[in-house]
Amino acid sequence: MSSSIGFSRRAALLASAFTLGASLTPALAQGEIKLGAVLSVTGPASFLGDPEKRTLEMVVEDVNAKGGILGRKVRLIVYDDAGDANAARTFATRLLEEDKVTAMIGGSTTGTTMAMIPAFEDAQVPFISLAGAVQIIQPVKKWVFKTPHTDTMACEKIFEDMKKRGTTRIGMISGTDGFGKSMRDECVKVAGKHGIEILHEENYGPRDTDMTPQLTNIKNKAGVQAVINPGFGQGPAIVTRNFRQLGITVPLYQSHGVASKQFIELAGPAAEGVRLPAAALLVADKLPDNDPQKKVVMEYSTNYAKRTGQPVSTFGGHAYDGFMIWKEAVERAKTDNPAKVRDEIEKTKGYIGTGGIVNMSPTDHMGLDLSAFRMLEIRNGDWTLVP
Repeated sequence: MSSSIGFSRRAALLASAFTLGASLTPALAQGEIKLGAVLSVTGPASFLGDPEKRTLEMVVEDVNAKGGILGRKVRLIVYDDAGDANAARTFATRLLEEDKVTAMIGGSTTGTTMAMIPAFEDAQVPFISLAGAVQIIQPVKKWVFKTPHTDTMACEKIFEDMKKRGTTRIGMISGTDGFGKSMRDECVKVAGKHGIEILHEENYGPRDTDMTPQLTNIKNKAGVQAVINPGFGQGPAIVTRNFRQLGITVPLYQSHGVASKQFIELAGPAAEGVRLPAAALLVADKLPDNDPQKKVVMEYSTNYAKRTGQPVSTFGGHAYDGFMIWKEAVERAKTDNPAKVRDEIEKTKGYIGTGGIVNMSPTDHMGLDLSAFRMLEIRNGDWTLVP
């Protein structure tokens, strides 16, 4: 009899414990702030996605070690789209419907970002993109923001430098990827405003391995004083090598899409003298001490190199800025409620980041002006500031 009672009590206690555990699990899960990220960690855009992922993991670890945000730990959920827009769209849906994230930082490329935008707009969840094209934020989309400088700004910064040097007639060779095409279109759109005439145009596909024929056409075009190459990935490195092999002597300008040491390594000695607009992060140690960005870019650069053993890139910096802008918005909103956080992101003012000083508004979901770009030139395998 006593044995039967003992068994019943044990069973009741076990049942009670199970019920208590089951009831606590959702409460613990609700205690986390879920942040999603879909990045091109592998594939042709891995030079973007890998430092972005490493950066997000690093800052989330640091924030959680200090008690999290609003006393709640951040749970980072990362999916690798390998640069495929369809995969990105699938992962965006999973983040929203299964993982129940309250914000998203990611979209390494323009193509993957554009594929995911409808999902986050429909779900009314803030989405901070890490891709470059202006079409991501123009026209303004209520739930979409971005941290990198736009391709329009890159064109204008390059054209400014050209005009200073008396260059007015150029050739252009661009990638047919989403970013390359978008920047090409923007350069064509603003060239006239800056007094620049595009004498000849060529393009190349993402799998092309030799751009000699296209560059030969540009070389043979009379009057070309400089060449600009909108694009990212391996294409610009191939263009740079072929450019030097053909003995073209006019200046070569690349986009901010190649702003990492990987480009210099891929292009090799041919990268010498290449100019491009990029964030201050690449020349952190060369900035004057009174530069408002110096402290931020030095701290991030030092921490990233120490933790990952890799040189810093502007792409990881975009992820850092995205996270910090989101974190500060959550803190101001005192909640991770998507609508309230969205409103606070849009109110971001005076944020000093790796990409520049950010001032967003209802009509500007990036918040950077042309002063956020620095004109750089590659010398002796490293970045130098162009005076």
